[in-house]
Amino acid sequence: MTLEPDIAARLKERAQELGVPFKDVLNSTLRAGLGGDFERRPFTQQTASLGLRPGIDLDRARRLADELEDAEIVRKLELRK
Repeated sequence: MTLEPDIAARLKERAQELGVPFKDVLNSTLRAGLGGDFERRPFTQQTASLGLRPGIDLDRARRLADELEDAEIVRKLELRK
């Protein structure tokens, strides 16, 4: 088996970090990639308040952005005539 240089370097670094043989890191990495025993961390989405003031309508802002984009496309097409 021939490893690409960047992959071999990353595996060697990982082996040094963990203090285990290269062979062990290679096998555990392949095992994980093939769906073997490994820990899965649950996905959590970070949220943040947008801090919108009452009365701000994001749908209306989106429509305005769409209209401005359409107008710009028409302007560019008219310049090509």
